[in-house]
Amino acid sequence: MRCLNEDIFTESLSKKTVYMASPKKGADIISTVEFNHTGELLATGDKGGRVVIFQREQESKNQVHRRGEYNVYSTFQSHEPEFDYLKSLEIEEKINKIRWLPQQNAAYFLLSTNDKTVKLWKVSERDKRPEGYNLKDEEGRLRDPATITTLRVPVLRPMDLMVEATPRRVFANAHTYHINSISVNSDYETYMSADDLRINLWNFEITNQSFNIVDIKPANMEELTEVITAAEFHPHHCNTFVYSSSKGTIRLCDMRASALCDRHTKFFEEPEDPSNRSFFSEIISSISDVKFSHSGRYIMTRDYLTVKVWDLNMENRPIETYQVHDYLRSKLCSLYENDCIFDKFECVWNGSDSVIMTGSYNNFFRMFDRNTKRDVTLEASRENSKPRAILKPRKVCVGGKRRKDEISVDSLDFSKKILHTAWHPSENIIAVAATNNLYIFQDKVN
Repeated sequence: MRCLNEDIFTESLSKKTVYMASPKKGADIISTVEFNHTGELLATGDKGGRVVIFQREQESKNQVHRRGEYNVYSTFQSHEPEFDYLKSLEIEEKINKIRWLPQQNAAYFLLSTNDKTVKLWKVSERDKRPEGYNLKDEEGRLRDPATITTLRVPVLRPMDLMVEATPRRVFANAHTYHINSISVNSDYETYMSADDLRINLWNFEITNQSFNIVDIKPANMEELTEVITAAEFHPHHCNTFVYSSSKGTIRLCDMRASALCDRHTKFFEEPEDPSNRSFFSEIISSISDVKFSHSGRYIMTRDYLTVKVWDLNMENRPIETYQVHDYLRSKLCSLYENDCIFDKFECVWNGSDSVIMTGSYNNFFRMFDRNTKRDVTLEASRENSKPRAILKPRKVCVGGKRRKDEISVDSLDFSKKILHTAWHPSENIIAVAATNNLYIFQDKVN
């Protein structure tokens, strides 16, 4: 892997808009993006409950210098809108998270969740069909046994490749509050789902029972001071997981200590600087995403203005803090009024844990090189980048004279936001979701 450079990313897809207009307003807005473990597949979920899977094309002999591009592999409806008649609540079909399972055979498996229900999907290919049934005619209708005089041996005939998505498990009725995270354990037998107040542990084979491993719901809801915002398993130790809270704290739990992990093993919190205290302090300190590094040594968290990297061996403060859009500090009042201050940005590591990426407004996304301490702001937009063109760094001007290539902080479009991003597990290929457009960028090919 090469270190982050300001010019190493070039667009790899000529077709940027992968979602067509949907009949339901806003249904095609992308709500999650996730590469599988090899990086050959990329899944996106949207507000309309659909999952679209892209597959990387194989390199052609004629164009060896061009890396494989991603094209649509399968599209299926994962969740439908529901209604809870007991609580008179509508349950959205929006896909909150997608997580892949490692591939064990020819089929692919992924977990998808909306606010209440997690589903395990099997995605498989079929290029042959059986013919010559004895009890069915050619159209599939049952034949009268009295008319069958000879027995035939069914044969498999070639057919056009068909990709099928079938739900293998449905994990429902375990969450009172909205699910915000799912995470597959490194034992690949269990996974956890987290909502605002509880985290449940599931076995992939058992759908009607889960174990409650974290419960922060107070006896009196008026005493509620924080909620769970994200949770993830350690990449190598199946007994360890972390969860973050709206108070800006991270708790590391060990399931070997007790069945109910109400007492954390480690507690990560940065003391607040009294000089920076304001009306918005609690809101902007809420952690919107938490991710273990691939090595398992570090934790990365994203709050409204910063990305922080924590060492598992040091709880009192982060070892690195990166300012994502500090120029918005003076705009917090207007961001509060238009509800943007509650936006939940995600963050991702590259394959070697040396570069981190997260989104911002105006379709900007930020990258930070942990080794060189360099950072860059790039833009994902149809107006600014032609296919296979090198992305130019963008700069935001806060005050004074604005240079030609800079954009004023007052001109930023807060309706264009990049909340969801993904990084290929081993290559410099990134996926960036900008509202209902998916952009895929790759390392510059010489």
